Amino acid sequence: MSKIMAEYLWLDGSMPTAQLRSKTKIIEGTVTRLEDIPEWGFDGSSTQQASGHFSDCLLRPVYYVLDPIRKEGSLLVMCEVLNPDGSVHASNGRARLREVAGEYVNQDPWFGIEQEYTLFKNNWPAGWPAGGFPAPQGDYYCGVGTNMVTARPLVEAHMKACLDAGLKFCGINAEVMLGQWEFQIGPLPPLQMADELWLARWLLLRLGEDSGYSVSFSPKPMPGDWNGAGAHTNFSTKEMRAPGGIKVIEEACRVLGLNHDKHISVYGAGNDQRLTGKHETCAITQFRFGVSDRGASIRIPMATANSGAGYLEDRRPAANADPYQVCAALLKTVCGRW
Repeated sequence: MSKIMAEYLWLDGSMPTAQLRSKTKIIEGTVTRLEDIPEWGFDGSSTQQASGHFSDCLLRPVYYVLDPIRKEGSLLVMCEVLNPDGSVHASNGRARLREVAGEYVNQDPWFGIEQEYTLFKNNWPAGWPAGGFPAPQGDYYCGVGTNMVTARPLVEAHMKACLDAGLKFCGINAEVMLGQWEFQIGPLPPLQMADELWLARWLLLRLGEDSGYSVSFSPKPMPGDWNGAGAHTNFSTKEMRAPGGIKVIEEACRVLGLNHDKHISVYGAGNDQRLTGKHETCAITQFRFGVSDRGASIRIPMATANSGAGYLEDRRPAANADPYQVCAALLKTVCGRW
């Protein structure tokens, strides 16, 4: 009988930012559907999800892809965390998104997320002089050459791993700060979008182990005149994508402005250090939207404005934001008029 290495992934109870956890289960037999992957338990007292005297929590598989690192039929398995009785654990944001997404499935919402991140080596940004600083920002964005970018082999290996896993991975680019990169996933329905982003984050962290780089999703990895890191979220409904959808997009922007504080509360811890009104951001206390405006809270892309339909880009989410919460917030506000 064949044996499959299945890496179970879940989000822990760390506050204010949940962290990825994972462990390996050997499954005997074949896996052709989600139901072939068994539920499993873990010690919730070691992940801030249970007390020591009643520590068991339940992992329920909800999405899986091929493991591009182990290969040979191995799997990466995204899981929801449940209480021992099968009820939803308090830390389980995916269950909330599943509920919200079910309410608005008729609007056919699509999401795409641009995940920025910063690579560190020896506790200092990759490519920076030891204990010192590189030349000011300006030349690094989408740069080429030894002095312009760093750690490209890891970035390329991550892209290949995501594609081999079957994720809807659609691009990479070097970002404004040296040592900072971005990858993009989507467009996808909300649950799949969030699952695939967490899987892609895990792959990046895991590959960083092999290459000696640590990965930071901090909204402001370095203080001073350096760009922060975001998770710009592209969002549309079928009405936005239909002819004349620009009017629906503009109305969505107005509703988002009325609920700005609610969104900021779930858009990532430490986001106030990034959303200062500088470095391609709008101040965290302000809200505005505009065409091609990367200093706005919501950018309406040039292509959307030109065609009169398309999508909006919410530039407020931080790099460490939980995509389950981000997608749920956008659905509740735009589709449900929160």
